[in-house]
Amino acid sequence: MQLPPGLTITADGPVRIVLIDRPGELNAVNADLHRALAEVWRHLAADTEARAVVLTGAGRAFSAGGDLNWITSFLDDPVARDESIREGAQIIEELLRFPLPVIAAVNGGAVGLGASIAVLCDVVLMSEKAYLADPHVAVGLVAGDGGAAFWPLLTPILRTREFLYTGDRIDAATAVQVGLASRVVAPDALLDEALALARRLAAQPVEALRGTKRVVNMYLSQALGGPMQAGFAAEVVSMQSAEHRERLLALRDRAR
Repeated sequence: MQLPPGLTITADGPVRIVLIDRPGELNAVNADLHRALAEVWRHLAADTEARAVVLTGAGRAFSAGGDLNWITSFLDDPVARDESIREGAQIIEELLRFPLPVIAAVNGGAVGLGASIAVLCDVVLMSEKAYLADPHVAVGLVAGDGGAAFWPLLTPILRTREFLYTGDRIDAATAVQVGLASRVVAPDALLDEALALARRLAAQPVEALRGTKRVVNMYLSQALGGPMQAGFAAEVVSMQSAEHRERLLALRDRAR
């Protein structure tokens, strides 16, 4: 299977390294990368030699979230907007169903969808230089692609509210403290530690590990059913608001 541009897969024995690969754009998610993130999990699940996955970003970011030019196109293209919502739901559902352990090696900023994908991994290793953030509200959007739905399952709700309402950055140590990451790793050691853990998990009895992951993720899947649907529906409504249009265009103009 040929994946769309923006995502590459390399093999290290039974470990597959999935690289979000738009370093010049801080790995911001455009249409091609969004589609790749939706399709890659079934591709990897069909790899009979794979036993574990490491997910990381090229360059200095994990993922800066949605590409501003792509997101801005939704203002006048409801077909593309609705397709992005469908794919967003697919990304989350496929990650939750994926049978192999996935280790996020968060090497830099993980923002918006980037944060959602990182936190949905089985183990989240964060560089001391990395951070999480979900700034949807700041640009007039409901945090519908994961944050509002599943962060409250992992963190104290009072902390979750503050982070989601403000969009403030969550540094690596705080992410571990509140339950959004597993542990902090020195930047130079991040990928090595992620690979070492992936190799260790790859050597575990296959069916026992897969069955354990499936049971654990049942809790997330059951708890997310209603909130995820409500979150995406609310995000679509907020995408059509005048305030979102104004804030998004201003943000794009500042970024140019």
